[in-house]
Amino acid sequence: MANIDVDAIVVGAGFGGIYTCKKLVDQGLSVKVIEAAPDVGGTWYWNRYPGAMSDTPSKLYRYSWDLEDLRQYRWSRDYLKQPEVLAYLQHVVTRHDLRQHMQFSTEMKAASWDETRSLWTVLLSSGKKLTSHYLVTAIGLLSKQNYPDIPGLKSFNGEIYHTGSWPATHDFKNKKIGVIGNGSTGVQIITALADEVEQLVSFQRHPQYVVPAGDKEVSPEVRRDIDNRWEQIWTQAKNSMLGFGFEESTVPTFSVNPEERERIFEKAWKEGNGFNFMFGTFCDISYNEAANEEAQNFIKSKIREKVKDPIKAERLIPKDWFARRPLCDIGYYEKFNKPNVDIIDIKANPIAEITPNGIRTQDGSEWKLDVLVFATGFDAVDGNYKRMPILGTSRRSLADSWREGPESYLGVSVPNFPNLFMILGPNGPFTNLPPTIEIQVEFISHLIFEANKSASVNPERQPLVEAEPNATKEWSTTCDELSANSLFRKTDSWIFGANVAGKKPSVLFYFGGLANYKKVLEDVIQNGTKGFNTF
Repeated sequence: MANIDVDAIVVGAGFGGIYTCKKLVDQGLSVKVIEAAPDVGGTWYWNRYPGAMSDTPSKLYRYSWDLEDLRQYRWSRDYLKQPEVLAYLQHVVTRHDLRQHMQFSTEMKAASWDETRSLWTVLLSSGKKLTSHYLVTAIGLLSKQNYPDIPGLKSFNGEIYHTGSWPATHDFKNKKIGVIGNGSTGVQIITALADEVEQLVSFQRHPQYVVPAGDKEVSPEVRRDIDNRWEQIWTQAKNSMLGFGFEESTVPTFSVNPEERERIFEKAWKEGNGFNFMFGTFCDISYNEAANEEAQNFIKSKIREKVKDPIKAERLIPKDWFARRPLCDIGYYEKFNKPNVDIIDIKANPIAEITPNGIRTQDGSEWKLDVLVFATGFDAVDGNYKRMPILGTSRRSLADSWREGPESYLGVSVPNFPNLFMILGPNGPFTNLPPTIEIQVEFISHLIFEANKSASVNPERQPLVEAEPNATKEWSTTCDELSANSLFRKTDSWIFGANVAGKKPSVLFYFGGLANYKKVLEDVIQNGTKGFNTF
């Protein structure tokens, strides 16, 4: 077998990279995790903007595989803020002594497959190279920042920030802030900043349907109940459609009368969580247009009820389908009742340019600002893979392979890229991420274990695993068919890549649900790693 530096290189030290490191080390492999940040955390290291919060209940935004730690590790509220998520991941790394396998402040600049020696060579930002049998990318769905192409951006004399790379400290007191973008990040940062700044102007093109999070303190009684039911909680989550801890509805919207429909919506609104409101109330909101309009109308009535200024309220009323990533908040709409918070509808009155002093809209109005905040999201899912050269067999790059749109087998493997495994790659499931990450990491570690076992029989044989082209095409067709009737597909958003100018919209997720995805992976394993070539 070829000489290598380590058995596996793992790129990224967030949820996926940390668990991959542990699984492969537990298998007796040598592992090197490389991370661009100075410490662990991944997305939760960089996304430290004010108000950054998980939209998953705290009990399910963690790992399931350490029952003792689940019972011992404490959190105070139903939803975790960024510092708490980061502290938890740092705790896990320390608890399992994983930091010894990690190299920080180090980026992967390029990677190439050596067909002669059957190994990966990874070029690091330090200029050094590392070789390995396996390359596992745990770079996250949302990491390549997206800046809109607005004339004059470089002319602005004030401070400019992107929420995906926030400074360690900031002071916005007595400053005028412009926030461009109002997805999950925009909603959170507007809610957090509104009370501390002199003026906040939200520039919105697509107002969102935002449901209360229902955030509250976790009482000792509730925590005792959770600690007694951890196995049940995780079994339910991993065998559900979304993995958010609630039972998805099987009731069609129009199978109940209007009064009952209103009662169900109201109950979900008070309970909180955007995914619960969309999928826990009725089963057809995401694909039945009339059902979707019923949910829309309920949320719109709540917006008008919460926002006292009718002009602001109408600007906050969404015009699209209720079919973007479901959002939840801790007081977003109420912030627009403050006299220092305003909203500009940039679909009706687009941004013409950024000036040295602020933002000028098409009608000639200029907003004088001290700070510009871009909450404009990311080139999601495949963006990070295409910004660096990753070369497979015949020296063909991953970017070239995905020129007509990203494809993978099961969201983890790509034909012609042997021993490359992706966590949360294209066409993985649209779900709560930690349970999905666990399922994928366990699947990938199984593939690596089986490849090593096969290679051990013949010392001259290299362990190789590669997705079959036909299996990949079939999986892509499945993902396309499952999303065909979804209203998510009829709405411009990052879920189908429509948020990035010039990017061809494509199917980026498997909409069959977490439980079905888990069954597919189990079937692949039970049928001798069906869909993979092993050598």
